[in-house]
Amino acid sequence: MTISVRMTLTDELAGLIARHQPTDGASETMLPGVGVIRASERTELVDTTYPPSCCLIGEGRKHVRMAGRDLVYDRGHYLVVGVELPALGAVIEASPERPYLCLKVEFDRGLISDLVADQADMPPPRHATGVAETDPGILEAAVRLLRLLDDPREAEALAPLVLREFHWRLLNGPQGALIHAIAAPGSRVGRIARAVDHLTVNFRDEIDVATLARLTGMSRSSFFAHFRTVTDMTPLQYRTRLRLQEARRLMLAEGVLAREAGFAVGFNSPSQFSREYTRVFGRPPKADIARLTPARATG
Repeated sequence: MTISVRMTLTDELAGLIARHQPTDGASETMLPGVGVIRASERTELVDTTYPPSCCLIGEGRKHVRMAGRDLVYDRGHYLVVGVELPALGAVIEASPERPYLCLKVEFDRGLISDLVADQADMPPPRHATGVAETDPGILEAAVRLLRLLDDPREAEALAPLVLREFHWRLLNGPQGALIHAIAAPGSRVGRIARAVDHLTVNFRDEIDVATLARLTGMSRSSFFAHFRTVTDMTPLQYRTRLRLQEARRLMLAEGVLAREAGFAVGFNSPSQFSREYTRVFGRPPKADIARLTPARATG
């Protein structure tokens, strides 16, 4: 396909995202694991969590800091995340006339397992995240996926087929090794993903290193080394970040007081919670929430 055809597909993708997300914000669509995001102005770095997913930009540019890497992706490029990772993200190119527009598709591990069942092993990926140029095949699948939102009956019948194609296109693209590793039981990314899943569900509990190492099929020392390589954190640091993100959500979305939020997520004292919160978010809990609340109210 020519560059003009790729541009036409990208324009259509942006138009579909804009139509289904007419105001700033993010929302899930009727399609499982498929969401759309819009922002009409630049944003500061915001703490968030990326699930194993693909984020494909139709317009604008974004900067993400995760797993020890700074990644920038823009119109015509996509981000792949192989393990659920805490991150800092900022929209760095957007305006009311040309808003940031993004399609997010969370990976279906079972579907990937099915697709790679008959494939030869791929070399292990160097990182748990990556950015690549969006080729026409991926763009076509993404556009057809969003077109289904106009007809619920078609969506019910055809979405599984288009999602399968979308996964297939990504699996055979520049980030294919990373996507393959998500479902490969012996891969480093796949093994650490099992530990991450356990921590995500049990972040309020004390860390049981023996359980985590057993889940990954590694020795304790090997587990620690591989966990840090994939996430750029120790398991304790990862659990702390999960706790802080949940506490922040409780304070912002449910109005929970800082002291109560800290205890609710597993911290033993208000001073410990405040110290860790300030280290990660740059401000004590009360000051941070006061700063964010007006922005949320007007957003």
